[in-house]
Amino acid sequence: MQPRVYQEFERICAQRGVRGAILEVGAIPSDQSLLCMQALAGATEKIGINLDGPYEYRGFRILKGDANGMDCFEDNRFDAVLCNAVLEHDKHFWKAIGEMKRVTRPGGLIVIGAPGYGRLLPERAGRPRRAARRHPLVRKAFSHGLLFCLSRGTLTVHVHNAPGDYYRFSAQTFREVFFEGMHSVQVRSLMMPPLLIGSGLKP
Repeated sequence: MQPRVYQEFERICAQRGVRGAILEVGAIPSDQSLLCMQALAGATEKIGINLDGPYEYRGFRILKGDANGMDCFEDNRFDAVLCNAVLEHDKHFWKAIGEMKRVTRPGGLIVIGAPGYGRLLPERAGRPRRAARRHPLVRKAFSHGLLFCLSRGTLTVHVHNAPGDYYRFSAQTFREVFFEGMHSVQVRSLMMPPLLIGSGLKP
C-alpha cells in the first residue's frame, strides 16, 4: 500500500474519531493492514474479511469470506468499515458496496480507496495545444493520432491481476454510486496516476 494512501485513511479515521467495532474488507495479515492504524487505537473490536484466511494477526481476526455476501455479519454491526484496493478486483463490486452499507450502523463511517483516472493535460492547456498544432511536425503527429492521448487521454494505475483487474473509477462514481444516499461525503484524489479515497456516514 502506498504510504500516502495509508496516511489518508489514518487522517480520515482520526478526524472522524473512529471507535467501536471496525471491519476491514480485504484485510491482510500484515502491518500494512488498515486495522493496524494508530487512529484505531480506541477500537473495541477489529475484524477483517478476505477471500483468503482465516488468519490471526496483532490481536485481530481475518475471516475467510466474500465481501459480496457477508452473511457472517448482522445488519448495523460495525461503527466503521474500511476498504482499500479491493473494488477494482471485484467483478460485482456493487454487491460489496451494498454489503458494506448493510453492516455499517446508522451514523457509522465507510472509507473506500480505489484507483481512479485523470486528464493527462489540464483543461487550461487547450490554447497552447492549438497554437502548437500550427507547427508542421506537431500537425503531422496529431494527424497520425500520436498525440491524441495527450489531448484526450487519461492516466490510470497499471493493471495488476490480483485476482483479475476490472475497473477504474471516477470521483463522480465515488460520490454518486459508492456513497449514494450517505452524509458528509468527501472524495480526495492522491498522487498521479490518481488513487481516490472517499468517505461518508450512513444515515
